Amino acid sequence: MVVFDWAGTTVDFGSVAPAGAFVEAFARKGVTVTSDEARAPMGVHKKAHIEAMLKSESVGAKWREAAGRDWTRDDIDALYQLVTPMQVEAARKHGRLVPGVRECVAALRARGIKVAATTGYFAAAAAAVYEVAAAQGYVPDFTICADEVPAGRPAPWMIFRAMERLCVYPPAAVVKVGDTIVDIEDGRNAGVWSVGVIDSSNEMGLSEEEFNALSAEERDSRRAAVHERYEAARANDIINNLNELLPLIDDINERLRACSRP
Repeated sequence: MVVFDWAGTTVDFGSVAPAGAFVEAFARKGVTVTSDEARAPMGVHKKAHIEAMLKSESVGAKWREAAGRDWTRDDIDALYQLVTPMQVEAARKHGRLVPGVRECVAALRARGIKVAATTGYFAAAAAAVYEVAAAQGYVPDFTICADEVPAGRPAPWMIFRAMERLCVYPPAAVVKVGDTIVDIEDGRNAGVWSVGVIDSSNEMGLSEEEFNALSAEERDSRRAAVHERYEAARANDIINNLNELLPLIDDINERLRACSRP
């Protein structure tokens, strides 16, 4: 089984939707946050994302300056209420499939490999993403969001639920593909093959048009920086894009066969 993330991995090249919604929600509270500040905790449940932003030194300082006090749990709840409809709208607007998704999924299924999808989105945004993706021909065999488990990433529960529902085990038979550090971490915590994808990722942070406009030198430099972050998070493997996933799975299978040889 391959377990894909949604935004930044299979839809929404560059993970534009969630980042923009957080920037706008904070702006409505008089706090100007950067795209990098909004992206830093990406992949966790969106309420946990807001809390992580507020706990950061830079955003926390901006909040105190704007509000004249430290943030509270009520502020997290208020920001979450603001960001929820924004996330749903943005998920629909930016739900275009990442190049190569349909071809990759078709090739996986031709090999008898099941496809699941997990996300840090809450239920309403996850449903919006699923609807938009399905209209473009991408329908995973199983989907689950952070609202449906006791804890979202980096906890492994969404991956375990997918394994249970699709009857796939042991963990070595599962590949998790994601575009954030917590994607790498939940794959590692589940004991599966944890793979980071670079080009369309939140870590790269560029729209498809911006990425395609890079020079070869700029592209190599940015890829190398994301590669380093995934390595630091202990990714088992790293790919530039989904065109490289099938060859990687062949390589993983060969490594597993080599380990089983006497």
